[in-house]
Amino acid sequence: MSKTVYIGGASGYWGESAMATPQLLAHPNLDYLVYDYLAEITMSIMARQKAKDPDKGFATDFVDFVMKPFLPQIAAKGVKVIANAGGVNPESCGKLVRELVAEKGLDLKVAVITGDDLIDQKDSIEASDMFSGAPFPPVDKIMSINAYLGAFPIAKALNAGADIVITGRCVDSAVTLGACIHEFGWKPRDFDLLASGSLAGHILECGPQATGGNFTDWQDSDDIGNIGYPIAEISEDGSFIVTKPEGTGGIVNVGTVAEQMLYEIGDPQAYLLPDVTCDFSDVTIDYIGENRISVSPARGYPPPSTYKTCLTYMDGYRAGTYLTLYGENATAKAAKLADAGFDRAQRTLRMFNLGEFTETSVEILGAGSQMGQYRASDEVVLKVAAKHPEAKAIGIFLKELAGLGLATPPGLSGFTGAGRARPSPVVRLFSYLTPKEDVTISIDLGEQTFSHRDQKFEGEAFAKCSFKPDAVSDAEVDVPLIKLAWGRSGDKGDKANVGIIARKPEYLPYIWAAVTDEFIRDSYTHFEPTGIETFYLPGSHSLNILMDNVLGGGGAASLRNDAQAKGYAQILLAKRVKVSNQIAEALGC
Repeated sequence: MSKTVYIGGASGYWGESAMATPQLLAHPNLDYLVYDYLAEITMSIMARQKAKDPDKGFATDFVDFVMKPFLPQIAAKGVKVIANAGGVNPESCGKLVRELVAEKGLDLKVAVITGDDLIDQKDSIEASDMFSGAPFPPVDKIMSINAYLGAFPIAKALNAGADIVITGRCVDSAVTLGACIHEFGWKPRDFDLLASGSLAGHILECGPQATGGNFTDWQDSDDIGNIGYPIAEISEDGSFIVTKPEGTGGIVNVGTVAEQMLYEIGDPQAYLLPDVTCDFSDVTIDYIGENRISVSPARGYPPPSTYKTCLTYMDGYRAGTYLTLYGENATAKAAKLADAGFDRAQRTLRMFNLGEFTETSVEILGAGSQMGQYRASDEVVLKVAAKHPEAKAIGIFLKELAGLGLATPPGLSGFTGAGRARPSPVVRLFSYLTPKEDVTISIDLGEQTFSHRDQKFEGEAFAKCSFKPDAVSDAEVDVPLIKLAWGRSGDKGDKANVGIIARKPEYLPYIWAAVTDEFIRDSYTHFEPTGIETFYLPGSHSLNILMDNVLGGGGAASLRNDAQAKGYAQILLAKRVKVSNQIAEALGC
């Protein structure tokens, strides 16, 4: 019988619930717990922490809520742990974990992987942003620089006997792929296997997003307060089964797994990772039992000769606040209040010679601002925000807005006690490529330290296939797209990624015919996309949409209420598309 490795995805971000670890440890066959804590904004927050205290800058949740309470149980069950909890200070994180291991009298070896942090090179880097072409930011504004490392250093640490592996910035899926490489002996040229292990890691990396969280059919997810965290049962050939612990809420079905597969991958035939270029276009996702979904192996090709490197830097200040209004035509009241607030603030800025705001934002939630169709409403939330090079100017904006409290249209309300918002740094993302030979990776196991360099495969290219569904000629009846498809969306910097999966294979040709560039642009016209790409995945009967410059800068640089496109799929799913009379009748439309 072929070997199977059981890996539980216990964290999708820094701040994730602590319920995953005991839930997954109760699984009788669990081999690994993997934790993903890092995002670009997380790195900048950790960098600020380390600047104030050289012992900080890592995911304290990992130490406080995983290691402290569960180390004895982890050791007793023989479960190995892999986490990118190190952030910008893996050494300090590793030191604390080693102290805990010694304090509890356990025989566990802790490995710490470093080399991703390139902040010391900031004065010598010459690069333009790989997406926008923007010039390198001012060196004195830089907060963090980290290369996205891969899985082979993790595997090497496990090969050397590590029970707990702590990394800095690696790609999210590497914590799973590293375990697979170690367990199955996969080699750097086993591209199909590496792509398949990366896909398993990609399904696990966002925790319960694969088990009913953020799911289109959210009603089917049952008890999300006790939602189950995902477990991948991975085989040597790269195929795997996605499931969750018994007795937990949530759901694992074709839709939940397919949504997560498309989540933030861009081109599904060229999902670039440090260890492999992944092609998920022909992957099949099938139901094999209640809360058990099988995923076929992916295809893989040689990886890039560079590491994607993300730099964060300060670019002025921002702040915003929420105000509620209700009563007749609350939408118009909110718009008038926003106009008055900015007008008053601009007058004061001119008085102090502080110049204009670099950007402002007004969104009236409850009146259709997110969907792009403002309408009259009798109860709304007004969100206003602004950016300026000076923190003082943002402080003036907040003060003058609050000062309108007695001059506002009627119906202003809000929960008190939280205090006034304060200016915060605008953190921008700058992405560029670092040659692999310029990065030296170190693996520290306490009693021994050794280095690692990833293998390069220069000159090995691959050709992408051209897929297109069959044409349709009987599209006659309008139905809501959500009747035909599941959808999931997320961000890639200032890009939005929207995945659409047909609920049945026969729906896909109609979806493809309807969801044209024009249809997409019209659906998101209020976000003004500058470019649109649509990719077809025949294996999962789905399509993936990538839109440029639709997030107002993205992440912490954006003033948008949804700066990471988390709800963008909902906009598209609410639109109507044409299908055949037969399909419409079967849907009851």
